[in-house]
Amino acid sequence: MKLRQMAVAFLFNDQQEVLFLQKKSNSPFLPGRMVPIGGHIEAGEINTPYHACIREIKEETGLTEKQLNNLRLRYVVHRMRNNSEIRIQYVYFGSVSVHSNLLESDEGELSWVNAQDIVHQAVTATTKEMMKHYMEIGKSTNKVYVGTMKSLNGEPDIAWGVLEDWEK
Repeated sequence: MKLRQMAVAFLFNDQQEVLFLQKKSNSPFLPGRMVPIGGHIEAGEINTPYHACIREIKEETGLTEKQLNNLRLRYVVHRMRNNSEIRIQYVYFGSVSVHSNLLESDEGELSWVNAQDIVHQAVTATTKEMMKHYMEIGKSTNKVYVGTMKSLNGEPDIAWGVLEDWEK
């Protein structure tokens, strides 16, 4: 069984829009889908997903760490892919000015999407479930949540728990 780790960011602006990357239709990974900014964690970043997230943000948008506000780990999501790969996604939330200069990447087109509309876009089930949780619960707390993707009555769902240090 392989492990694949990823770091992504949901970057909000002042109008409660989130920056997304629309993948090219010929992309080998999620063609045509809208994805949060981010990607795979490199071998040298395995213990620092925050740095991987910053690197991916810079590569995909041109934004630097100094242009980001309150970028914090909010979710760790686990899911199985093809019964052969466990995917672990470190998910950061932060903000950026809507007036920031964005650079287009060769991976797709950047666009701002109203946070309430994300669940109606061409996004993955993981993104839909995470945004649903964030809008209903996550944005009103500073807790970090751990989620496991599963099926509920044949539909995608995430079982959520709070990540806590209980050994004090």
